[in-house]
Amino acid sequence: MKKKLKHLADKNVLLIGNYLSCSGQNMGTGEELAHNLRLLGWKVLTTSSQSNKLLRLVDMLVTVYFKRNEYSLTLVEVFSGPAFLWAYLSAMAIKLLGKPLILIMHGGNLPNFALKHPRCVARLLNSADVVTSPSSYLSQKMAIFRSSIHMIPNGLDVNRYSFRLRESPRPNLVWLRAFHQIYNPSLAPKVIKILNEQQIEFHLLMVGPDKEDGSLQAVLRTAQELGVADQIEIVRGVPKEQVPEILNRGDIFINTTSIDNTPVSVVEAMASGCCIVTTNVGGIPFLLEDGVDALLVPPDDAEAMAAAVKRLLTEPRLAESLSANARRKAEQFDWSKILPKWEKLFSDVMENVRI
Repeated sequence: MKKKLKHLADKNVLLIGNYLSCSGQNMGTGEELAHNLRLLGWKVLTTSSQSNKLLRLVDMLVTVYFKRNEYSLTLVEVFSGPAFLWAYLSAMAIKLLGKPLILIMHGGNLPNFALKHPRCVARLLNSADVVTSPSSYLSQKMAIFRSSIHMIPNGLDVNRYSFRLRESPRPNLVWLRAFHQIYNPSLAPKVIKILNEQQIEFHLLMVGPDKEDGSLQAVLRTAQELGVADQIEIVRGVPKEQVPEILNRGDIFINTTSIDNTPVSVVEAMASGCCIVTTNVGGIPFLLEDGVDALLVPPDDAEAMAAAVKRLLTEPRLAESLSANARRKAEQFDWSKILPKWEKLFSDVMENVRI
């Protein structure tokens, strides 16, 4: 027992995932967790910041082995796609070393990926001492691969987002995601086209990095064909610290995604007091309640999304109610509430309690 308590007192943890802020990308949830743990006095090692995917994998495995005496437990972020391989190989190496292992599942597409690769996913999840999920949606979907999943939401520094109650929203829309097909950005100009029939001059600000799958070009082409290009402003990504300012430029946040879990951008919009209109896919209905803190519509339905936006401008007190309730819910994600959950989990794992 003394040895276990000593390890816990050392407060040394290794986080494995994509830590690419040094390459110009925004800080992800894992990187923010590492930053906040350090503020609490934890010694946190992270890997990897390599932009090259092969070098990133090599860096992860090298760090796991050669720094094995510098950490007491490990957190590995699990995504779908090629990034799953990094998590799988890292986890197997960690278990060979006999280190405690916590997995953090991410991404709305992980359940679909798991159905295509059930044996690998099940082996990975059941190799861990604890598996965590940021949403009850992901917990439910992945329960067929592991029965016990611990939920800890993604954290957010809510105070960074100045709240403005949208009592009488302006026809200013904001969209904040990556330009990638899974987020269906081409739906946005179609919504603007329909809203134009209401004889109101709408403006749409679309902000996000170009994932170079042709989605950005499709948005530009669709906007031109529909005659709404002059109403859409596109910004190809901004630093994380500018996101609160971007959100404050709009009153209505539209989320057009086809696949999702618990998107940080939506929680950020909630913290800012934006009125949210979003598709009801994946984990969104687990995060938001239709008519209470957002308006939810079917995926890829421009008519339904435009009708929801119109409601915010025409129904008395609807926008004010959604705005206030969204902020209250966002406060549940503040790091002051999330970090104690992580510290308790670390304590339990180091005391060999399987959750």
